[in-house]
Amino acid sequence: MSALRTTYEFTLPRGYVDDDGQVHRTGTMRLATARDELEPLRDPRVTGPDDPRLTVLVLARVISKLGSLPQVTMHEIEGLFAVDLAYLQDFYGVINFGNQAEFDALVQAQLGTQLVVDQPSPERAPAPETTPAPAVVEQSGAVTGEVVAESRPTLRHAVEELPRKNG
Repeated sequence: MSALRTTYEFTLPRGYVDDDGQVHRTGTMRLATARDELEPLRDPRVTGPDDPRLTVLVLARVISKLGSLPQVTMHEIEGLFAVDLAYLQDFYGVINFGNQAEFDALVQAQLGTQLVVDQPSPERAPAPETTPAPAVVEQSGAVTGEVVAESRPTLRHAVEELPRKNG
C-alpha cells in the first residue's frame, strides 16, 4: 500500500530576495484543498475568480517553506520575480491537476533552463569558448551527429493563468 504524496519540493529559477539580500530558491508546496481555493475568494481585495491577487493568496496558503524564511505570506509571494511566480503557477497546476509525466517534464524543463543570475563585469568577461556541435543520443542509445529538437515543454515568458483540465 502506498501513501498519497501531499508535499512537493521545488527550486525557483531566480529566487526570492529577502530584506537582508539573502536569496531563497528551494521550497515546499503542498497539495491544495478546496478551502485553499475558496477562502481567498472571500478576501475583500479580490474582485473575482480572474483577479491576479487570487493567485498570490492561494500560493501563500500552499507554499509551506521557502528557503530559511520562518513563514511564507502574501508579502513574499508579491516580492517574487515574474519568472518565479510563473514557475510556481505552473508547479501548482501540475501537482494539483497534472500527472507524473507532466510533473517530471516541468522539473526537467526548469533544470535545463539557465537564467542569468550574476553577470560578470565587462573587464572580467571570460573569452568566448568554442563548443563542439551537440551529439544526440537516439532512443536506441546510439550517438549520431544529427541534431534533433528536444521534446521539452516550453516555459512561459509571461505570467498567465493555466487552464484547468476537465475530466
